[in-house]
Amino acid sequence: MLVLSRKKNESIVINDDITIVVVEIRGDKVRLGVEAPKEVPVHRREVFEAIRRGEASKEKDKDKAKESAVPPAKPSPGEAAGSPS
Repeated sequence: MLVLSRKKNESIVINDDITIVVVEIRGDKVRLGVEAPKEVPVHRREVFEAIRRGEASKEKDKDKAKESAVPPAKPSPGEAAGSPS
C-alpha cells in the first residue's frame, strides 16, 4: 500500500483522470473530494462491499432457480417411436 501525506486542499492524481482532494480535516475525520469520469464507479468501502454481497446473493438465487427448475418430461417409448396409442 502506498501511503501519502496531504494537507487541506492538496490532492492526489490517479491514472490521469481521477483526482482525490483533501477537502476538510476535522479531528480524526478527513473529508475527501473525488473527481472521476462518470463511467468510473466511486463508493465508500462499506457501500462497495454491500453491493458485492448483493450481487453474490443474486447469483446464488439464479443458481438455485436453475437447480430447482423441473426438467421437461421424457416421452414414453411408444411416443418416441411415433406409434399411435
